[in-house]
Amino acid sequence: MEYQTTVKKEIKFQGKGLHTGVVVHLTVKPAEADTGIVFIRADQNPPVRLPANLDSIRKDVSDGRRTSLENGQVRVRTIEHLLAAFHGLGVDNAMVEIDGEELPGMDGSAKEFAEKILEAGLVSQEKSRTYFSVKDPIHYEDHEKSITVFPCDKGLKLTYNLSYRSEHLIDQHFSVEVSPDIFFKELAPARTFCLKEEALLLKAKGFGQGADFSNTLVFENNQPLGNELRFFDEACRHKIVDMLGDFYLLGKPLHAHIVACRTGHLDNLKVVSILKTKVISEIINRNGMNMEKIQEFQEMDVQAIQKIIPHRYPFLLVDRIVSMVPGKTAVGLKNVTINEHFFQGHFPEHPVMPGVLIIEAMAQVGGVLMLSMPENRNKLAYFMTIEEAKFRQPVHPGDQLRMKVEIIKLRSRTGQCTGKAYVGDKLVCEAGVKFAIVDR
Repeated sequence: MEYQTTVKKEIKFQGKGLHTGVVVHLTVKPAEADTGIVFIRADQNPPVRLPANLDSIRKDVSDGRRTSLENGQVRVRTIEHLLAAFHGLGVDNAMVEIDGEELPGMDGSAKEFAEKILEAGLVSQEKSRTYFSVKDPIHYEDHEKSITVFPCDKGLKLTYNLSYRSEHLIDQHFSVEVSPDIFFKELAPARTFCLKEEALLLKAKGFGQGADFSNTLVFENNQPLGNELRFFDEACRHKIVDMLGDFYLLGKPLHAHIVACRTGHLDNLKVVSILKTKVISEIINRNGMNMEKIQEFQEMDVQAIQKIIPHRYPFLLVDRIVSMVPGKTAVGLKNVTINEHFFQGHFPEHPVMPGVLIIEAMAQVGGVLMLSMPENRNKLAYFMTIEEAKFRQPVHPGDQLRMKVEIIKLRSRTGQCTGKAYVGDKLVCEAGVKFAIVDR
């Protein structure tokens, strides 16, 4: 059995962002098992947590040259190289504190991240490691770009076909089975790149303000200006580094063979979303034993939620249902913004979300879970009791509530649930609720 890992001690980095050019300080800290990778904007008051998962992905097309997370107005940009180091070296859990908006670019690769992680060392934790694995091939295509994800029980294999159709950068192909040793030697040193003709255009659009010939390969006539290649196919290898980082936003290491052609960050993230929300998949351990099955589920947006429960603005407190096992459990999200109506009168000088509304938000997730079952469609769920409610932490504007609700008992006329609400990895509220299920 394989166990989860975290870093043995704090690791510090300093450098300027490739795109902002702003110098930042970054610290990687050990984290408890099942934490995952969590970024923390330490320069915010209070600090803002951004879990490295699908829920936090910034979906703005303008961020297509990098991968970013956001929570309300707070962002962390260009996370892909550090995430690639975590994925490639097998780091399951870590807290990443940063005092700015963009991670340091270092030399444009994951090399220094990987070196310092290995220098600090990893420690095993008392929880088994699980993997995200597909059962059937998944294909994504957008004009001439494509990604196909094949089942692969043995581990992770990545294949990339690079074709800029330019005389300044020849077509390249690279395929590799990823292991910590292979990642460190064959992938981590590969640096970010662009064509010379792209460089000025990117600068004009606000990208690459911290880029120069020392941390970015700028290609002309198949050679980098003012620099030398570390691999003859370094550009193709860097595309695989980006894939490693982006696909770690699944929240677990991946078992699959991914074949990609002419794709970038936005394509990677679209496939991550497909894998997370539309695929019948299994979480398995290294020995192939089934650990957890994820049933096929289409993510519910606000429109879908409103077809099930009757709540409407300003009392609809669930923005999205991101996972559900019918009749058992569901996870919903609420993005808390300063524009919420209740902040106008609830401690307006020190805004915190009312605790009763956190319980109401959890109850609405429970209502979606119970009323989405065929026998309960077109019915209503009324509160009967609230039990053992506990408020652990305040919830502020800019936080994202993640609410996990589990059905304890479900009968024809009543339902009983327990719910827990989190901000990042911090438990902020928990309670038990009982409903009466009635006809409309």
